Amino acid sequence: MNIVFSFRPPRDIQTDLQQKFQKDTFFFFKNIEEADTVLQQTEILVTFGSDVTEDIIKKCPSLKWIMAASAGIEDMALKAIEERDILLTNARGIHKIPMAEFTLGFMLNHVKRFPELAVLEKTETWNKQLPLQELSGKEVVILGTGAIGQEIARLCKAFRMATVGVNRNGRPAQQFDRIFQMNDLEEAVQGADFVIAVLPSTPETVNALRYEHFEAMKPTAAFINIGRGDIVSEQVLLSAINDEEIAHAYLDVFAVEPLPEGHPFWRHENITVTPHISSITKAYVPRAMEIFEHNLICFKEGGEYQNVIDIKKGY
Repeated sequence: MNIVFSFRPPRDIQTDLQQKFQKDTFFFFKNIEEADTVLQQTEILVTFGSDVTEDIIKKCPSLKWIMAASAGIEDMALKAIEERDILLTNARGIHKIPMAEFTLGFMLNHVKRFPELAVLEKTETWNKQLPLQELSGKEVVILGTGAIGQEIARLCKAFRMATVGVNRNGRPAQQFDRIFQMNDLEEAVQGADFVIAVLPSTPETVNALRYEHFEAMKPTAAFINIGRGDIVSEQVLLSAINDEEIAHAYLDVFAVEPLPEGHPFWRHENITVTPHISSITKAYVPRAMEIFEHNLICFKEGGEYQNVIDIKKGY
């Protein structure tokens, strides 16, 4: 079996894979362009996703399975993959621990006002009048009740917060006190102190958050987006913040990445920008490879795959 990686995992992972699957041939490349000479014989492609274009699919006549070592698949040539009936799996679920921790960092940052305390320290100012808050007793509304949303909710419950989930059909999910359907989003966010978006990018979620949803929120609410940048238009979000419909936005994802220099998000005092980094830790690739190894065994010997993508649904 010819297995091509369009990124280079750490050397210990490369060695481990080669030792565990000695009958297979592994190729580890820095990018998909370097892999061009072996694509004709590639049967399995392991990638971060955005490099899988229609042209790449055409260059891989033997391709049977694509493993995306990420959760998002919206940048892949999905139509070409579907037409060829190529198995597509992803690394959904591995992000829940780092992304939940990152989100709690934003939330604690918001109520404990760490940036302002850092300024006081830098200016050698002793100010005990800075009003701080607690997470305890506050309400969090999480858009997306999958693995990441549930892990965020679990941590929030440890801080004695009320947890509200929003999903497509209102289906119950663990760690949530209440669940709303997406159609009832305006009602769902009315009591929120924090609204957290962890939804993937699908036709249903693009611009799902509108100005009236921010109007329905408390003026003291904070919006956190660690899902996809296209859940709300940038102009709508800027208007909501400038009109003081909400207090602050913490953004790790954007419609265009990297966020361009000079973008108004960078300099807005009520917007915190981070570079799409919430899921990235040293444990990321090892966790993705656990899913890949399980699925490789299933591919060769039969069994139930993890994280098979329904291309029509987009996840």
